[in-house]
Amino acid sequence: MAGSVSKLTGGLMDAITYVLVAFAGISLVTSMIMISIITYTSVLERTKEIGVLKALGARKRDITRVFDAETTILGVASGVIGIVIAWLATFPINAVLKGMTDLSNVAQLNPMHAIILIIISTVLTVLGGHVPARMASKKDAATALRTE
Repeated sequence: MAGSVSKLTGGLMDAITYVLVAFAGISLVTSMIMISIITYTSVLERTKEIGVLKALGARKRDITRVFDAETTILGVASGVIGIVIAWLATFPINAVLKGMTDLSNVAQLNPMHAIILIIISTVLTVLGGHVPARMASKKDAATALRTE
């Protein structure tokens, strides 16, 4: 009897885990698209700056690196903020679960998982921002300087 209850509970937890992973994946793809849009908007707003950099001799690779560096900083910062919020959330979650079920330290954040999540956040942000960065590098200097 205990074995069948344990098997049923394990199957239910696996199903819940798969659903949560699917939602997380959808969320990551959506955030990557939004980062692309934000970076593209930044490229459009900074057209004159791109023209000045090109007029001063910046290569396409240099312009791409400027926007890639910005998206890398954005990815690392957002990953660290997310990890800090998740770590801070473990305290009230553990307090509530302790009061409800008398179980302690149920919610924990593994430091290795936190580092992996920061890396994933950074990689996805760089991937999302690289296409607009390449678009910025292909702008013509004279045309970019004429825009206001």
